[in-house]
Amino acid sequence: MLSIYCITSSLISTLKILLIICITGLTCTLIILPILIIYGKHHFAKKRNGRSHKETVAGFFHPYCNAGGGGERVLWAAIKAIQTKWPNIHIAVYTGDLNAEPEQIIKRAEKSFNIQLNPGIEFIYLHKRKWVDASLYPYFTLLGQSLGSVLLGLEALNNLQPDMYIDTMGYAFTYPLFKYIGGCRVACYTHYPTISTDMLRHVYRRVISHNNRRIIARNPFLSAAKIAYYKFFAAIYGWCGRCAETVMVNSSWTEDHINAIWNCPLKTHRVYPPCDVKHLTQLPLLTMEEKHGIIKIVSVGQFRPEKDHPLQLRALYELRSIVSDDLWERIRMVFIGSCRDADDEARVKDMQDLAKHLALDENVEFKLNAPYSELVKELQEGTIGIHAMWNEHFGIGIVECMAAGLIMVAHASGGPKADIVETQRSSQTGFLAENPEEYAKIMAYIMSMHAKDRDGIRTAARASVNRFSSENFETEFTRAVEPFFRQKQE
Repeated sequence: MLSIYCITSSLISTLKILLIICITGLTCTLIILPILIIYGKHHFAKKRNGRSHKETVAGFFHPYCNAGGGGERVLWAAIKAIQTKWPNIHIAVYTGDLNAEPEQIIKRAEKSFNIQLNPGIEFIYLHKRKWVDASLYPYFTLLGQSLGSVLLGLEALNNLQPDMYIDTMGYAFTYPLFKYIGGCRVACYTHYPTISTDMLRHVYRRVISHNNRRIIARNPFLSAAKIAYYKFFAAIYGWCGRCAETVMVNSSWTEDHINAIWNCPLKTHRVYPPCDVKHLTQLPLLTMEEKHGIIKIVSVGQFRPEKDHPLQLRALYELRSIVSDDLWERIRMVFIGSCRDADDEARVKDMQDLAKHLALDENVEFKLNAPYSELVKELQEGTIGIHAMWNEHFGIGIVECMAAGLIMVAHASGGPKADIVETQRSSQTGFLAENPEEYAKIMAYIMSMHAKDRDGIRTAARASVNRFSSENFETEFTRAVEPFFRQKQE
């Protein structure tokens, strides 16, 4: 009896503690949190009234603005579009690139993307960018980075309170902060959903990928726990996303996933990213003789893990086994992309080691942070373009390759499959593949094609990319954000 009494007393005590915790949490949510929001909103409104900039301020949140990738091209093209349409708007960019001076950032943007910016852009330097670094969160990475972005956003808001907050990197958890506490109007350009239904499907099917480790994929209990975690995260992510008044997405694939999770189709606009197709489509198509018989396979993209550059090397390894020795001596694979940090540089070193391991190093070349002029040169001399990212949100590099006259082989998923590459024989603009063997067979087939057939695909590909031009981007971007500026000015 004494034992039962002790157990019962222990359970009652535990329940009391849980009840106290629940009441405390509810009290914080219903009383303390609203007080903090009201205080924060008043505090930041007061700071906005006292700021030195009296004109309308548009703040672009892009902590990696000096990275030199496709997302950065969108940032600078968007800023250029606003400067052209509304020259009296003050532009501020929130960046975590502490080691880069404003002049260096602008110079690199103009050199990398061939975009001429007007002077007067203000850079707000953020010191807490480490909180959005994936390496800081070996577990619960999505949640950790998202909560870290709130801390980074709070630092940004404290340094400058904009009238309009435009996120061009996809940090949706910052939207409630700037909307409810900062009192800003919120717009976003989403390149890739932080979580997608495809990611949930991969975990459900227990598929091993870069965001679903082997130990989790092989364990049904861990997979079930991860599914629950993903669904919980998706619910919060959707609520944060709906805080944006204008949502821009870069492809129909991204649009479908954002609508599925955010559920705001009426304020979602598909705005294809800017690609320098006007200049590239005017490049003359070189013959094989003018290329000195060298067959270049060109890969354009940042050196990030999701780009799956190792798959491209394995495809080249498979290609070696199915072509003649004479043809192999003429084949080169050129990787062109930017490195954001030491982690990216380490990935390049790993790829160089893999190339040596596969005995491909004499046929592979890496060009890091190359200027735009060198990119154009490599594209003009190339024959085949290759891209291997699974569920690539769009693929600016793919469009650039097609515009320059390369025959593209992209992954059969995401934006490339939905928006860019047409594989129907009558209107073919490129090829799609999924594994190294498929890539190798397609590349071997392209090399064996008659020159006239290759030129037919190249010509069709060039004709198809005009819809992705920088001019179209500026038109669609300004149309999506125009209500912000019109209402502010009225």
